[in-house]
Amino acid sequence: MEADKMLDYIKDVLENMPADWLRLTTHRLDIYNEELAKVQFLDQFEILANQNKSSSSALSELPTAYDYIRLGHPLSCVLEWAMAKLNNLAPDQVISFLSKTTPILSVLRKNLLNHKNTLIAYTNELPSSFDTEVLKTVYGYTFELKKVEKASDVTEFDGSVIFVSHQDEISPINQNSNIDFYIHLYADFGSVLLVNGEQNKEYISDIQHVRRRETVAMTPNNCLAALKSLVNQPTSDTQKNNVAENKTTVLDAIKEVSGANTTPLVASSGLSVQYAILMGLVHNAIENHKGKAIKIVVPPNCYGGTNDQARRVAACNDAIEIVDLPVDGDNDMVQSIGIVLDKLAKEDAIPYIIAEIPTNPRVEVPELQKLRDVLSAKRKTASGSEAIDPVFILDQTFCPNVHFLGESDILSSVRTISFASGSKFPSGGKCTAGYCVANKKAEALMDKIALHLQLCDNEATDLQMEILAKQMPSMKQRIHDAYLNTLEFVNFIKEALPAAKINFVSEELAKEGFTPSVFSLDLPTKGNTAEERETYKRELNHKLINLMITEIPNESKYCVSYGQLNGCYWTIPATSTQGTTKEDDKDYIARVSLSPNMDVELHKKVFLKFVQLM
Repeated sequence: MEADKMLDYIKDVLENMPADWLRLTTHRLDIYNEELAKVQFLDQFEILANQNKSSSSALSELPTAYDYIRLGHPLSCVLEWAMAKLNNLAPDQVISFLSKTTPILSVLRKNLLNHKNTLIAYTNELPSSFDTEVLKTVYGYTFELKKVEKASDVTEFDGSVIFVSHQDEISPINQNSNIDFYIHLYADFGSVLLVNGEQNKEYISDIQHVRRRETVAMTPNNCLAALKSLVNQPTSDTQKNNVAENKTTVLDAIKEVSGANTTPLVASSGLSVQYAILMGLVHNAIENHKGKAIKIVVPPNCYGGTNDQARRVAACNDAIEIVDLPVDGDNDMVQSIGIVLDKLAKEDAIPYIIAEIPTNPRVEVPELQKLRDVLSAKRKTASGSEAIDPVFILDQTFCPNVHFLGESDILSSVRTISFASGSKFPSGGKCTAGYCVANKKAEALMDKIALHLQLCDNEATDLQMEILAKQMPSMKQRIHDAYLNTLEFVNFIKEALPAAKINFVSEELAKEGFTPSVFSLDLPTKGNTAEERETYKRELNHKLINLMITEIPNESKYCVSYGQLNGCYWTIPATSTQGTTKEDDKDYIARVSLSPNMDVELHKKVFLKFVQLM
């Protein structure tokens, strides 16, 4: 397609694009193939472009680009497609980021693992957050730096060459065969990485994986602005008068909902804040406990992104090891933590424990006093010296309203850092974001975490802060109302299908503040063998979800998220949120998430229909 025709088509697309391209954070799983993320969408988009079809109805019928906007979305795909066309590249060779430093780090990580040299050639300045010393000492990355005037000044190098330049507008690259990766930095949008040459295509999946786990794609609003810039359309003037006020509102809301009296940090997503936590703690260990082994203790069946990210951090440093923490089902979290901490104390290792309370997806809560006691217990090393006390990294995304961090709260005696995904209850599904906050015991660790949040350029945007500032004041009420809907639906299922196993909090736990809007449903099965029973159960899960989303399409959706403002979301963790989890640790059950605004009676009616069809 000629450049002029492509640009004209983009103009039409921007005029007619579905509102959901900007509005939704999570997309339908029933029209999504994870293995064909971006590809499936762009294949169909290319057909429309060649036919010059850009009506709202045609664009609305395109398949899901990604299931979650942290990973990518229709507008990021369109931007990458357009830039690929401008530069005679395949669309998968163009990858957009909100962060300006993480695309550089994505190549450095790959080359670290491949023992390959890297030259970073740059014009003007590197991103302001780029910290050479920290990247070499904490991340373990090795590279050379060279300032140049222009791309054509880059000469041959024994290894990978990254060319970093600041751009005022979207434009074709000045191709140089000595450059392997072009990274264009845009002051208002983020960055775009272009993979140059056949020999570098093997990097694409690894770069995408970094975007998936350590940061976020360029946001829909920023992609829209970039595309408008590309076709010479004016971008809307965003008022930034309330930036400081919005930040204050958000930080105050986090402190109120968490019970903390320390200053929170707000990031572009839940995983990006979690990455900052892990790298900040690794940094602290390197500085204060030289030569000691770092152990990241993580449940093998928790949220797949958490599990995968922890293992990715460990893969880059021989001093870091992952230790499994069994917490669900027949495993008691407190007992497991005690066993692990006793062992690590003998080894004189540094224990960092990640845990979800309640657990995901089975919504289990440990006995909290016993949890406090086992975490705060004094332990000895094999030589008799005092062991290093653990840092407890608490994922509170299911129940962000429970107070763990205050001076009189249950974990006040334990170094605790709490974090939550902002795309859930905090924003009601209106944006990606994430936050973390420490209790007084762990407050000293936050400076290092802040450093790595900044280094990776993963701080929340002004727009994310604006959305959070609007939504967070109502969060506690929304959590309460959604819990009541969930409790009503759970109690109905217990009566309608008593053979089903439901994982949900008890009334006693609810009185303690644990009021999630999520439950897991383990449907009754049949068969002569374990394999037959498992197969039957998996088929039954899909039958239930398909019936719900067919009968109640405006409210019931096959989506991965929760904490949404409206409707009911269904998913099967084993095939969605636990995508990178080991097969033996996956949960082939249904996870259901209700909202404060939905027709519970209609959901009961359709569920009863399912029971009758069983």
